Amino acid sequence: MATAAETTAKLEAEFKRNPHGNFKEVEASRPLFDRSAEFHWTQTVQPEWTYGSGGNDSDPAAKTAKHVSIDPFDPARPARLNYKLLIGAVVPRPIAFLSTVSKDGTSTNLAPFSFFNMMGHDPPIFVVGFASSVAAAKDSLRNLIESGECVINIISEGYVEAANSTSVNAPYGVSEWDVSGLTPVHDCQEVKAARVKEAIFSIEGKLDSYREIESRSKPGSKSTTIATIEGVRFWAREDAINADRDMLDPKVLRPVGRLGGVSYGRTTQAFELLRPDFEKDLGGKEAVEKLKTGNPAN
Repeated sequence: MATAAETTAKLEAEFKRNPHGNFKEVEASRPLFDRSAEFHWTQTVQPEWTYGSGGNDSDPAAKTAKHVSIDPFDPARPARLNYKLLIGAVVPRPIAFLSTVSKDGTSTNLAPFSFFNMMGHDPPIFVVGFASSVAAAKDSLRNLIESGECVINIISEGYVEAANSTSVNAPYGVSEWDVSGLTPVHDCQEVKAARVKEAIFSIEGKLDSYREIESRSKPGSKSTTIATIEGVRFWAREDAINADRDMLDPKVLRPVGRLGGVSYGRTTQAFELLRPDFEKDLGGKEAVEKLKTGNPAN
């Protein structure tokens, strides 16, 4: 039976996420990382946008470009094509940098997962997707299920290379802490796993439940495991959190998200949009009726 490391290597070769022959040569031809880029606020794309106007003016082809239909279950379409398409379409994705420890405490693991998001706040609920069955679980999923605990660290620009290094297909028992050089902090109050010192924000988590999903391309086998995790304690760096402890400064957090292929994205610019009030801002049902007639000014 193939080891988890061998399975990962085989999948990487099959998926071909790296579209470049010699990545280092391609990278060397690109501009240097812009260290001077500061997070800043701008206006929205079209501040004068009005209700009923549809899309803004930033995409000239929006009303004329045609779409193609794709059947994800077409017998002639390998499942890996769905993977490559979706990781490039559902972007940017937040990354759960998961720290886990085996039930007996003898083995630790650190790995990034971009099939991740927050699902609720009361209680804090998060989901992480693993591209394997429980039977074929790699280190993070195995530790999470056996120990029922983890720490979710949010990746920032300050340690993105180190975080990426932990995705290496190391065999079970090899510590990604050593591979990355990141600093484990063993001060978590609710779980045994260490948090990442370099992380601006971390979440101690307890496994709430997990569910395996059956493969469509290989009926009878499981292809995905979805873990639901309850956040039981937060850790925020003092220079990033406000006095009320309810907001993080994006200039300090400098979050990194996943894009398609082997790409990451940074957040250096943002705009704000208020949630409208139906009566006060839109004008209630009367305004909606006028929009329907295409004459909102009457």
